[in-house]
Amino acid sequence: MLLAGIGLSLVLLLFVFGQFTPKKDSNPKKTEEPAPQMTAGFTADSALAFAKKTLTAALISEAEKLEKQLGQSKDSSSQLAANHELAHFWQDKARLFEPYAWYEAEAARLENSEKSLTFAARLFLENLQEDSDGPRRQWKAMQAKELYERSLKINPDNDSARVGIGACYLFGNISNNPMEGIALIREVVAKDSTNVYAQLTLVKGSILSGQYEKGIDRLLLVTRTHPENIEAILLLAELYERTGDKKNAVIWYEKSVARVQQPEIRQAIRDRIKELKK
Repeated sequence: MLLAGIGLSLVLLLFVFGQFTPKKDSNPKKTEEPAPQMTAGFTADSALAFAKKTLTAALISEAEKLEKQLGQSKDSSSQLAANHELAHFWQDKARLFEPYAWYEAEAARLENSEKSLTFAARLFLENLQEDSDGPRRQWKAMQAKELYERSLKINPDNDSARVGIGACYLFGNISNNPMEGIALIREVVAKDSTNVYAQLTLVKGSILSGQYEKGIDRLLLVTRTHPENIEAILLLAELYERTGDKKNAVIWYEKSVARVQQPEIRQAIRDRIKELKK
């Protein structure tokens, strides 16, 4: 079950907030702590090899030139720059996510700052929630989890990293017990019930398990403390719709219209409101 299948609100959120595309890399370079290697059936090496098959000869040549530069880098500064160059190549020219995210992650491991590690982890976590390929999704979850864990070593008080690790368990199928992830997120909520990221992650978990009423309760809390949060508003509208409460669904969809900037998305919401009023 993927978040992509939840329905209208998350489809709209993809337009509102955007999504990354996936890709990964071969073995660019060694770090002091080796990056976790992929689950069976999906590795950085295999992802990069597959990605290259989609490139033109000119782009393959450019990628291999950048890889050679990385391989010849002798110090961490030049390795960091080479990884960023490869990441930009895969994002801007090849437009493939997995290699892009992999090189960003390798750069983050080299830089070893809380900000860079968290950024790279979020790349994987946000993308895996829309990935229908099991082994690839698990691989992304393992990458994100390891990056968040590194971030926590730098700042043990980073609650967002704790929620991120919980989300990796919840959405990445890296454990036979999804409650392992729920428990981590609930620890954060127990400490701070107004933590929006934690609450929304638990809401998405509730949606996956069909516990819509629990999701509604959490979303009402979020909208009381953060009334402008468009993600919470759209999710709340959809959950009311899923429970058959069309009246409240319309109320919350109408609240969202004024907060959405893109005309085509506003029109899609208005069309949905008309359907619900019939």
